[in-house]
Amino acid sequence: METVILAVVIAVVVLGALGGLIVGSRRRKPLPPPPPRTPDITAPPAEPHVGDEAETPRDEPRRTIEEVDLPGGPAVVVEEPPSGPAVEVPELEIPEPTAGRLVRLRARLSRSQNALGKGLLTLLSREHLDDETWEEIEDTLLTADVGVQPTQELVEGLRERVKVLGTRTPEELRGLLREELLKLVGTDVDRTVKTEPEDRKPGIVMVVGVNGTGKTTTTGKLARVLVADGRTVVLGAADTFRAAAADQLQTWGERVGAYTVRGPEAGDPASVAFDAVKEGKEMGVDVVLIDTAGRLHTKTGLMDELGKVKRVVEKHAPLDEVLLVLDATTGQNGLVQARVFAEVVDITGIVLTKLDGTAKGGIVVAVQRELGVPVKLVGLGEGADDLAPFEPEAFVDALIGD
Repeated sequence: METVILAVVIAVVVLGALGGLIVGSRRRKPLPPPPPRTPDITAPPAEPHVGDEAETPRDEPRRTIEEVDLPGGPAVVVEEPPSGPAVEVPELEIPEPTAGRLVRLRARLSRSQNALGKGLLTLLSREHLDDETWEEIEDTLLTADVGVQPTQELVEGLRERVKVLGTRTPEELRGLLREELLKLVGTDVDRTVKTEPEDRKPGIVMVVGVNGTGKTTTTGKLARVLVADGRTVVLGAADTFRAAAADQLQTWGERVGAYTVRGPEAGDPASVAFDAVKEGKEMGVDVVLIDTAGRLHTKTGLMDELGKVKRVVEKHAPLDEVLLVLDATTGQNGLVQARVFAEVVDITGIVLTKLDGTAKGGIVVAVQRELGVPVKLVGLGEGADDLAPFEPEAFVDALIGD
C-alpha cells in the first residue's frame, strides 16, 4: 500500500515539472512584430537622438538667414537701407503780392455790392427828388447796414450837393455819390497792419473773433500776406479748445515756411501765446501771429481768459495789433460782437471776411463808426490769397460800379 502511494506522489511531481517547463518556454517566446503602419506625411520628422549621425555633411555650405524659409510664410528678405532721407520736403508756395490785391479782386467784390450802388444811382437819377425818393435812398443805405447816423449824414450831404448842382448827368451823379461815400468810409485813416516796431523784434499781432467768422483761416492768410511782403513769421496756435485749429494753422504755416508753436489740446492758451513770442524772439523773426479761440461774446468767463492771454503776452512786449475778425454777412450782429471784444482788449483794426458774399457792404462804415478803428483787411473768397488790404477807393468803385 505504501508503495502505491509513493508511486502516485512521484507521478504528480513529474507531471508538475513537465508543466512548468512548457509554461516557461511559452513565456520566453518573443512576441510577433506589430503590423506595419502607414506613415503619416503630416507628422513632423523625429528629432535626432544623441549619437545619431547628421544626414547633412558638415562640409556642405551653410545657408544665410536671407535664404531660410520661415514656416508658414515666404522667405525674409533683408533690404539695404536707403542712402538718403525718405521724407520729401514740400515745396514752399510763393504768395501773390499784396499790392493792388483789392483792385484785382474788384470784380468779385462788385458782383455782390452792385445792388447798393445801382440802387442809389437809379434813385438819384429821378427827375424829381422829392421826400419820398430821399426816404427810399435812406432805406437802401440802411438795408446795406451802413447804420443810422452815417446814413443821415450821407443823405444830408447828397441833398445839399444835388440842390447846388442843379442838372444831373449820370457821370455827375456817379462822381457825387463816390465823393460822399469816400467821406463816410474815410481816406485819411492809417490802415497799415502794424508789424514792424522801431525799437524791437518781433512785431506781435493777436487775432480775435467769434466762432465761425473764419478767424483761424484769416490768421493763416495773414501769414501769407506778410510773407508776400518779405517778412518772416511765427504762428502761435493759442486756440487750444478746438482740436483741429492747431492742425489747420500749422498747415497754413507750412505752406509758406512759417513755424507754428502749439500746446496740448485743452491746454492753457496764455501759455501757448507766451511761448510763441519767446520762440519768435529766439528765432529772430519779424512777426508773431497769435490765433486765439473763437469765443462766444456771451460767455464772460471765456472773454476774461482772452484778457489773460493779452496780459501774459505783454510780459514780453506790448501788442502791436489786435485784429478783430468779423463776418460781413452777420450785419448788425457783428456790431454787438465788436462792442464786447472792444471792452476786453484794445482793438486796433478790423478784418471783414466774406465781404464778397453779401450785399451789405455798408458794414464797413458802421463797424468803423462803432469802434473808432479802421477796417484794415477784407476777405473776398475761399482762395489762399483772397485776403486783401482794404483800399477805400477800390471799395467804393466796386460799390457804385462802372
